[in-house]
Amino acid sequence: MNRSSSAPAGSLTGRLPDRARRLFGGPRPDSVPALVGTACAFIGLIDIAAGVFPRFRHSRMHTLAEVLPGALGPFAAALALSAGVLLLLLAHGLKRRKRRAWRAAVILLPAGAVAQFGYRHSVLGAVFSLTLLALLVWHRGEFAALPDPRSRWRALANFVLMGAGSIGLGLVIVSVHPRRTVGNPSLTDRLEHVLYGLFGLEGPVEYSGSVDWTVGYSLGALGLLTALTTIYLAFRPEHPAARLTEEDERRLRALLDRHGARDSLGHFALRRDKGVVFSPSGKAAVCYRVVSGVMLASGDPIGDVEAWPGAIERFMDEAKSHSWTPAVMGCSETGGEVWTRETGLDALELGDEAVVDVPDFSLHGRAMRNVRQMVKRIERAGYETRVRRVRDLSDGELERVRRAADDWRGTDTERGFSMALGRIGDPADGDSVIATAHKPGDETPGPYGDLKAVLHFVPWGTDGMSLDLMRRDRSADPGMNELLIVAALHAAPQLGVVRVSLNFAMFRSALARGERLGAGPVLRCWRGLLVFLSRWFQIESLYKFNAKFQPRWEPRYVIFRSTGDLPRIGFAAMQAEGFVTLALPRPLRRLGSGGRDHRDRPGSHPNARTPSDHEIRTA
Repeated sequence: MNRSSSAPAGSLTGRLPDRARRLFGGPRPDSVPALVGTACAFIGLIDIAAGVFPRFRHSRMHTLAEVLPGALGPFAAALALSAGVLLLLLAHGLKRRKRRAWRAAVILLPAGAVAQFGYRHSVLGAVFSLTLLALLVWHRGEFAALPDPRSRWRALANFVLMGAGSIGLGLVIVSVHPRRTVGNPSLTDRLEHVLYGLFGLEGPVEYSGSVDWTVGYSLGALGLLTALTTIYLAFRPEHPAARLTEEDERRLRALLDRHGARDSLGHFALRRDKGVVFSPSGKAAVCYRVVSGVMLASGDPIGDVEAWPGAIERFMDEAKSHSWTPAVMGCSETGGEVWTRETGLDALELGDEAVVDVPDFSLHGRAMRNVRQMVKRIERAGYETRVRRVRDLSDGELERVRRAADDWRGTDTERGFSMALGRIGDPADGDSVIATAHKPGDETPGPYGDLKAVLHFVPWGTDGMSLDLMRRDRSADPGMNELLIVAALHAAPQLGVVRVSLNFAMFRSALARGERLGAGPVLRCWRGLLVFLSRWFQIESLYKFNAKFQPRWEPRYVIFRSTGDLPRIGFAAMQAEGFVTLALPRPLRRLGSGGRDHRDRPGSHPNARTPSDHEIRTA
């Protein structure tokens, strides 16, 4: 990997070659699906209003419809209400060009039009529905996206959300007939009537005329809708997220053996909760994970640079087929140039990676005084360090390190994705390096004996290593991370390592320039915001921690399609890195996993690559 490329960061933006036009059909946005999705939501609201509000549309035909024999009027109201709710749910899928959403909308729109005309005699509402139906049929080729990865836990989420929405909408239905209500029922009575009505039973609220039938049918339709959508999500075939197969991992390791020295993040492509696409020649690959509809790649493509375009094209084809938003987190400048040149995507500098050149590292000098003093103080306190390859540790010691690292994590959620491997001590990772801190003769040994801290490094080619995770016993003296990093750097020559990649510092250049003399007001304001956000995201503290070791800084970039995608990509990246967790409560997770917690599954979560706030502050 050519880290010293002379191309400026601005050169990564603004190019749109012919290949990008083939991959995404040109630079224009998906205007038709977006328009159709918005129109679908609008018509859904109209259908709901037609089914709920008695005076939404009143005419002589409406008066006639109310006295027709049987349950035609109440049935049409329930049909309009159901079609409206389902169209609202389908709007987002249509915006994302989902084929299944298109099929469902084609069925629901004429049903909603019939309900509009039959119950309210709303010619305009029926025309709106049929116009959108014609638009969907005319542009049916735009809606070909495949389903997203999913699990049956969405059935529970649907039941909770649809149930809450049905109760809220039911209260509106029960309350919009004040002139037909018998007596003055309280809010509790109305809520009880809604709950009974969702199950098809009569409640305590009474109405005059045919309103009782209309309210009953509408509430029953909401309850049936909630039940049917939940049953469908629970029993539909699953589309699990892509995972590395044994064959994928074998091919990736072969590519890393030949080209692993190019990127310090290359070994993290072997996370087993990522998917992979290979170039047609098989000489390059892009690893990714899909989060909230965003197809996130991490680091540079793996393999021969000459084959990168083929792997990138396969990645973009996969994103297009599922209507996922493509994005790359943490690629190098060389990788960013290839991504932008081949796809027409844009680039933004995300931060800098701290890389220490082992031959140049020394504890001598004024700049290293704080680290030197801390290390000597901890050594005088009786701590010892050991730096070894994973294959040199016994099975018992490896198991103790694994359990300690898991126990010392400190939070229920692991952090890391693009710069974390997600496992320790796998037999296939024998070249990884583990640095441990011990305190022999400790009067109060913990459950892991004299083990007090752990650092885990993964290979970076044949002559480098990249920091994966940092863990320490909270009862140990502050400075364990500094002690082990220095020990690893001192032991690196014996391991054949000449370069070590440490942590990634987001927006480092802005923090560094913002505190310099003469910094402008905009830059100082930006730095102030980053310092404020550091209370939650360790932005400034991690930069200062890395800077202690006098590294060289290598810029890393985020690759994205349009500025409007950045909030969505940022949210998906925060989910992938573990800063935002959208998960079920632990008891439900344990129930869904057959009684096992998520940490019992190998590779089910990343290991944090950054020190905790407590680590940094006490250091």
